[in-house]
Order: sequence, then C-alpha cells, then structure tokens
Amino acid sequence: MEKIQYKSEEIQYSIIRKNIKNVYISIKNGAVIITAPKYIAKEEIEKLLIKKVNWIYKKLKTQEIENEKSDLYTKEEFIKIVEKTTKELIYETGIKPNKIRIREIKYAWGSCSSNKNITINLKLIKYSKEAIRYVILHELCHIKHMNHSKDFWELVKTYMPNYKEVKKELK
Repeated sequence: MEKIQYKSEEIQYSIIRKNIKNVYISIKNGAVIITAPKYIAKEEIEKLLIKKVNWIYKKLKTQEIENEKSDLYTKEEFIKIVEKTTKELIYETGIKPNKIRIREIKYAWGSCSSNKNITINLKLIKYSKEAIRYVILHELCHIKHMNHSKDFWELVKTYMPNYKEVKKELK
C-alpha cells in the first residue's frame, strides 16, 4: 500500500503494473487501485493522483454512502417488484425484451444488449420502487433507441414525465 499526502488528506493506493499503454484509476471496496504500464515512474502516477483527487474523493464518498444504505427489500421481494414492474411497462410501452435478468453489475444500474436482453442491477435493492421502475423503463427504451439521443429521452419522458427527479435518487 502506497501513500501520498495532498493538502491535509492522505491518499492510500495500490499500484498494479501491467503490459498496457495507459494508467487507470479505479475505486474498489473503498480502495484506490492504480493499474499502470510497467515503464511509468511512481512520480508520474502521483501527479495523476493529485490531478484526479476530486474525482477520487467523489467516488470514495459515493461508495461509502452506498455501503451505508440498507436493503429496502428481500431478494425475493426485489425479484417480484422487477417482474411486476417489467410486465406493467411492457403493457404500457408495447416494448418487449427477449430476456430480463437480475445480477450485480459494477458499471451501471442496468443494461440492454443489441439482442434485446435486459439486465437489472441487484444493487437497486437499496432504492425505491420508482427508481427501479425508471431503470427498467430506461433499458426498455434502449430496445427502440440504442443510444441516449433526443428521441430516446423523449420516449422515456412519454412514460415517466418526472424521470429527471427520479433519476436523482440514483446519483
């Protein structure tokens, strides 16, 4: 574990050296992990850490808040909520996925593949039914628009006019 002093704060981090071209910063379980090319000097890594310190603190705080948040439902209740909400939204929108899965995703609240398969993040178990509904609707809309174009957001807004407010809960 390495340490660097920045203002009054101390940043602890680990470096993983690999045969890669770029330096990557990730936050996993409250730890700062730097994945860097073998040839990059430690001083260069520390300069990058200082440059990205605000982003690092924001990510650490977000993880801390998420970890403190408790589950609102049991896993069984959550699955039933997702199933019921999906059925309602399919009926309302006329948009039907091929498959819907629930699993932990590290990078997003949900995803929609080009094969029209939707994955919902199990971490939504800590959020309101309205937030869950928003994520499911968002992914269903990706079946029609595989992007975040104006048309995509208009479609989301058609079925959830207050989506911007609901979306704030997930930040």
